[in-house]
Amino acid sequence: MTLIKSISGIRGTIGGKPGNGLTPVDIVNFAAAYGTFIQRQKGNQKIKIVLGRDARISGEFVESMVANTLMAMGAELVLLGFATTPTVEIAVPMEEADGGIILTASHNPGQWNALKLLNSKGEFLSAADGESLIKIIEEGDFRFAEIEKFGSMIKNDSYNKKHIDLILDLDLVNKDLIKKANFRVAIDCVNSVGGIILPELLKELGVSEVIELFTEPSGIFPHNPEPLPDNLKEISQKVIESKADVGFVVDPDVDRLAIINEDGSFFGEEYTLVAISDYILSKTPGNTCSNLSSTRALRDISIQHGVEYFSAAVGEVNVVEMMKKKNCIIGGEGNGGVIYPTLHYGRDALVGIALFLTQLAESKQKCSELRSLYPDYVISKNKISLDEGMDIEKLLSKIKEHYSDYKTNDVDGLKIEFEDSWVHLRKSNTEAIIRIYAEHRSAEEAENLAGNVLQTIKEYL
Repeated sequence: MTLIKSISGIRGTIGGKPGNGLTPVDIVNFAAAYGTFIQRQKGNQKIKIVLGRDARISGEFVESMVANTLMAMGAELVLLGFATTPTVEIAVPMEEADGGIILTASHNPGQWNALKLLNSKGEFLSAADGESLIKIIEEGDFRFAEIEKFGSMIKNDSYNKKHIDLILDLDLVNKDLIKKANFRVAIDCVNSVGGIILPELLKELGVSEVIELFTEPSGIFPHNPEPLPDNLKEISQKVIESKADVGFVVDPDVDRLAIINEDGSFFGEEYTLVAISDYILSKTPGNTCSNLSSTRALRDISIQHGVEYFSAAVGEVNVVEMMKKKNCIIGGEGNGGVIYPTLHYGRDALVGIALFLTQLAESKQKCSELRSLYPDYVISKNKISLDEGMDIEKLLSKIKEHYSDYKTNDVDGLKIEFEDSWVHLRKSNTEAIIRIYAEHRSAEEAENLAGNVLQTIKEYL
């Protein structure tokens, strides 16, 4: 059993002992801590919270416990039922709510679930707010309402349509152009909430035919739900068999987007953001941002368009913070997460699909031809286990000194920039390991680069 508490929420495997898995005790404690945190922010006035969930088998059970806990604290709840993460993020400010909770473990397998927490803007909690919440959990300082002050709950299933309408109204989404292109599109929604909203979005965009794969929101994932090439063999084959122009794959909560070319090859999750940014920048000049572990290709594209690129610490909240600070018009993470502030400050696979289809229609190219326009980089992902209690910060400081002749960034672990490549070392928040990502135009050179840094670490150890 696993239970992980962090500034962004709580996630774990269902069952086990309290404190070791995501049990009813842990769910109630965390929901009560969040309710207390929001109440304190509002001066102990009545609070309003939006609640949505993905299609996991445990979702209804977790939803019931969270909803009843918050109502026992006097909260007014807006229950969206099945909803994507970006849909909940949009609903919070539209409802003028004080916060929101998405019940989803994102790309984790079906035995996992989680509470992802939002502020009144529909954005993930800041690091400072997350730390305050964790302190409330540790103190257990909750206050529940007397019976006459119990909260209430209303159900609202209108936000899928509202989300789609907002996307269709974007200036850079051209449904007439998409309709004219007569696209055949294959989709894999891993039997979660994407299967409800994505076919409707594609229909509204004017897609000629939608070939559906795993669109029943049963919560029974047919494969590992993380949208990586090893997990996407069925959709790749389906694109070829159905002669689709493109394939789209989303994770269970629909904040990540992977693209399949018309020949069944992979566009590359790192390049989802790169391609969409290229399209945005061709229409609207402005700065871009991604995290330190994302491909250098976004920086290259930004330079080509004559705009500035900025990097942020890993994590959506960090990217959003940097985007606001540097007035970025497009950003995200290399895991297929696209953040388009014109719509909202959150990763959103749905807006990514709409923008990409417009770009593909305008280019009059095949999907694989569009991908070939971008610089090719390969990221090698590695890790090294360390002894418990080791001073990892001290170790990273030594590595930084070793590479003092090169440009380094220690905002999030240590990133070393070489002329045509980089290495990023990050300590895990849950394990005694260092993750080592290396990028180069050659897969062999990326592996060699990571291997050289690994060897340096071993020497210092």
